[in-house]
Amino acid sequence: MIKLSAVIITFNESRNIERCLDSLVDVTDEIVIVDSNSTDNTKAICEKFKVKFIIHPFEGHIQQKNYAASQASCDWVLSLDADECLDETLRNEIHRVKNSVEADGYSMNRLTNYCGQWIKHGGWYPDIKLRLWNRHQGQWGGINPHDKFELYEPAASIIHLQGNILHYSYYTVEEHRNRSLRYAEISARHLFELKKNISVPMIFIKTISKFIRNYFLHAGFLDGAYGYTIAIISAQETHRKYRLLKELHKKSLLH
Repeated sequence: MIKLSAVIITFNESRNIERCLDSLVDVTDEIVIVDSNSTDNTKAICEKFKVKFIIHPFEGHIQQKNYAASQASCDWVLSLDADECLDETLRNEIHRVKNSVEADGYSMNRLTNYCGQWIKHGGWYPDIKLRLWNRHQGQWGGINPHDKFELYEPAASIIHLQGNILHYSYYTVEEHRNRSLRYAEISARHLFELKKNISVPMIFIKTISKFIRNYFLHAGFLDGAYGYTIAIISAQETHRKYRLLKELHKKSLLH
């Protein structure tokens, strides 16, 4: 049987972290929390559990998650966000994997709760994530803040597990709106650092395409009013991201 470390990054997650830890206590052999100086009760809640609590300055989602993985004592790592937890089916699947490893990594579905409603369309489900792996065989990549774990070997074997990561993402629409603005700014700066650029017409094409894809092609309308709200905010985030990218390029030409 392999030993398994759970790794979680936190910042002011007092409303979520206990639910997350409850789902991990009898599945993992170690829980590592990397916190970026929370000012709420996150640390106090974590200390109710047997965890390794580390304070580390936040340098970006990708950087923080790679640092957290490096702090694990076990070779095998399960990565969760603080607003996520494992359902019973997925917990049983992970127990099975610990008894018999058959792949280099394991993916799983993520089901998101939006203002109290489970969202099953609009491109939000099954939202497959690679979250269980040998920490020596890959690292976090992607574009901040939309990170993803990438195995080093292109031919690495990945098995999909049954069950869901339950994601308690947004408690209010306003919270979604505010986070989308913040994420758009982070993404724009990262794209600028990668020397990416975009034309004005393409900004509008990408914005409209985002809404059409999520609301119509991915049937976001089946999630009712929240499906429409999600599609609108996602399109607005796309528009803001590329508009800010364009502005960053204009400013760079003035210096």
